[in-house]
Amino acid sequence: MAEVTRSHSVLLQLAVTFFVFLSLLNNGNAGITSTFIRSEWPALDIPLDNKVFAVPKGHNAPQQVHITQGDYDGKAVIISWVTPDEPGSNMVHYGKSENNYELTAKGTVTNYTFYKYKSGYIHHCLVGDLEYNTKYYYKIGSGDSAREFWFHTPPKIGPDTPYKFGIIGDLGQTFNSLSTLDHYIQSGGQTVLFVGDLSYADRYQYNDVGLRWDTWGRFVERSTAYQPWIWNTGNHEIDYMPYMGEVTPFKNYLQRYTTPYLASKSSNPLWYAIRRASAHIIVLSSYSPFVVYTPQWQWLREELKNVDREKTPWLIVLMHVPIYNSNDAHFMEGESMRAVYESWFIQYKVDVVFAGHVHAYERSYRISNIRYNVTSGYPYPVPDKSAPVYITVGDGGNQEGLASRFRDPQPEYSAFREASYGHSTLDIKNRTHAIYHWNRNDDGKRAETDSFVLRNQYWAGSHRRRKLKKHNWSLEVY
Repeated sequence: MAEVTRSHSVLLQLAVTFFVFLSLLNNGNAGITSTFIRSEWPALDIPLDNKVFAVPKGHNAPQQVHITQGDYDGKAVIISWVTPDEPGSNMVHYGKSENNYELTAKGTVTNYTFYKYKSGYIHHCLVGDLEYNTKYYYKIGSGDSAREFWFHTPPKIGPDTPYKFGIIGDLGQTFNSLSTLDHYIQSGGQTVLFVGDLSYADRYQYNDVGLRWDTWGRFVERSTAYQPWIWNTGNHEIDYMPYMGEVTPFKNYLQRYTTPYLASKSSNPLWYAIRRASAHIIVLSSYSPFVVYTPQWQWLREELKNVDREKTPWLIVLMHVPIYNSNDAHFMEGESMRAVYESWFIQYKVDVVFAGHVHAYERSYRISNIRYNVTSGYPYPVPDKSAPVYITVGDGGNQEGLASRFRDPQPEYSAFREASYGHSTLDIKNRTHAIYHWNRNDDGKRAETDSFVLRNQYWAGSHRRRKLKKHNWSLEVY
């Protein structure tokens, strides 16, 4: 057994060393603007009669099933679904073996109107006290219309717990969106970190807005019913439509998608935090007040103090609007949030910040722009080893199409950029290193296009490297 463990350790070291070598090749001083151009499917939503939007068979059968983490530490899930005709059962039956649902949990049910559209009956059910690293089966609905699914709980929180996240943004419901979703499902990702802009239903009017929220829920169910999606909002969730008499921001989203915000002492479901495996994940709202003294600012100040890098060494931030972006689309829109939060990201050694909004892909070097205070200081971004890597993955495939115009020349802080559809994965190996991939949707195939080894900011210091050696860690590659 010891020999097998040593063999696995050697193989892991070789794999990480290989990726470090590739990273060094790809991380010189000059950034890369990819010239790749692919023939893409038209940026049009899939027709309503397509099978990807099929309504489940049976009277009042549950649909639009999705799960998300239900607590702070990953021992609970929130299971949500819609029954179209009547409330029906709001119970979840679940257990650790198929067709043996010895446990039950009771949820809530509600519905709402948007203009003259009336939603189905929306169910949210918290299922708690789950065991770590366990496969659970669950059943919702009743009689012949009942439906069955399953999910895996994460491993117990720990500094060297491996885990693979997927990162998707600005998805929509086009054939390009379908390509992204199918490729992600094949990636082996265990949980999606979603960086905002779900359905793009706000591209429609009147009753079609609610209709396209319904179709998107059925569209993504092939993934969302089986693994948690950690939700964040973008501008396309605001749904501010005064010409229809709808002036409550995020109304459709907040009715349909819930988050465990109370578990992290947040006052609003649009910003919150969770811990999962070896990662501490912070979700910020780009379209809620975030300046000094606002509720989001005060919450983040306290949440960053709660991060324990000895237990969850990986600190990941999700937002919708990128604070570093060299595309003409949405250029400088993230500047106000950067001015407020960037110094905190450096102070607390955030490892990576994922954003969407720009319909292209871009990765930065580790840089910062905190030396300028309007009256003095250097006003341009500079290399900063204490800074996070900023990655824009707003390339899910929505009907607005790609943002193909990058600014020229490429800024020195920009490491790689390409206007293509795709998704990313972050494969955490241990407390020191994770392997990152951006996967392009290349003519119907998943193509690993940008990759590097992400070095953990907290455990990269010389003091902590000496501490690792005392624990017989030998992945000393930086």
